[in-house]
Amino acid sequence: MHSPEPAAPAGTPAPLTDRRRVVFATVVGTTVEWYDFFIYAFAAGLVFGELFFAPAGPALATLLSFATVGISFLFRPLGAFLAGHFGDKHGRRVVLVVTLVLMGAATALVGVLPTYDSIGVAAPVLLILLRVLQGVSAGGEWGGAVLMAVEHAPARRRGLFGASPQIGVPIGLLLASGVMALMAAIAPGDAFLDWGWRVPFLLSVVLILVGYYVRRKVEESPVFAEIAQRKEQTRLPVVQLFRKHALLVVVAAFVFAGNSAVGYMTTGGYIQNYATDPDGPLALDRGPVLWAVAGSAVTWLVSTWVAGGVSDRLGRRTTYVVGWMLQLVGVLTLFPLVNAGSIGTLFAGLAILTVGLGFTYGPQPALYSELFPASVRFSGVSISYAIGAIIGGAFAPTIATWLVQTTGSTSAVTVYLAVMTLLGLAGTLMLRDRTGIPLGPEHEDEQTASPLHLVSRA
Repeated sequence: MHSPEPAAPAGTPAPLTDRRRVVFATVVGTTVEWYDFFIYAFAAGLVFGELFFAPAGPALATLLSFATVGISFLFRPLGAFLAGHFGDKHGRRVVLVVTLVLMGAATALVGVLPTYDSIGVAAPVLLILLRVLQGVSAGGEWGGAVLMAVEHAPARRRGLFGASPQIGVPIGLLLASGVMALMAAIAPGDAFLDWGWRVPFLLSVVLILVGYYVRRKVEESPVFAEIAQRKEQTRLPVVQLFRKHALLVVVAAFVFAGNSAVGYMTTGGYIQNYATDPDGPLALDRGPVLWAVAGSAVTWLVSTWVAGGVSDRLGRRTTYVVGWMLQLVGVLTLFPLVNAGSIGTLFAGLAILTVGLGFTYGPQPALYSELFPASVRFSGVSISYAIGAIIGGAFAPTIATWLVQTTGSTSAVTVYLAVMTLLGLAGTLMLRDRTGIPLGPEHEDEQTASPLHLVSRA
């Protein structure tokens, strides 16, 4: 195991070269992780119903396919608990390497998995097991990447540095959509069902090798290095987290849930399925829809990066409130534009939506990192994120599919997404702004004071 070098005080930012290396490593690693995660979600919306759940009938097969996307979220807390425990005891860096390899292995195996026609019910069972492994990996990945970026950053630029792992998500979405669209062109129709969908999964092997190499070159977080130097690692960080900060974990989870539910309209494959369903109201071609989603990933990337920097100037809380308002506008305009029935209006709806998504996503790493004390920060950040993902994104595509099948209209989906957005806003308003609070272990007492408005700070 990598032994931390003697560190400068945690409040002292890492040298510029090291910070740049960390930003590059977190972007590359998170991109690879989420490329893998999104490739599965897209395949679930496009082909898995037919390939793995066909005996259930078209409507139920689609629901079951999206349910496998959601099942992985139920195992994110397990990944978050494990990563939080080892990340707070042994460091952020080793967890990042392990989660990357686990995600890549699970993704590549999906690419060689036989379908229902070949091995019967064993096919969907194996598919679900591999998706569970992806969920465990995703639950541990995000917290480690976030803390490596934020804890290396100067206090006045945490929002901008923290946005670096966040932009890995839209880059992963861009890559996943682009590769899927390319394969839809190379292997159209039945060829896509036969083998074309497998290629993006197998490409994961190359990306994992790149990500592994980059992450191995990154130094440990200076905050954890100081904790280790002082020999102040918490013996049972998860237990301490829930004993002292349980309510904070729940509120922080609500903040992410509002973003997650809306984001998974595209990252969970719902819009792709809704727009391309041959029996649906739009029946658009698969390739152009995937390119439109890829284009919206660019607007998401830009707004996420901008929002991280804005939060350094306006504060995390204020930036989030602006983001929730923008996201609500995106929710209310999404389906009217998508239902207009052209690729141009579909892209416009997604582009407007992703501006709000970026402003409720870019500041999240800095906000979360500033909420929790250094001794339990990895656990607090990871577990809050994992619970928020379950409340928000886990079954958002399944819920949206069921609402449309039940009501015959997307209006109910709009109401559902608006309610989730307001839930995120409510969670944000319950928090005090702690922008710029010292993150090192020597400031544990200041960090332990509750950031919740409804709890005494004593």
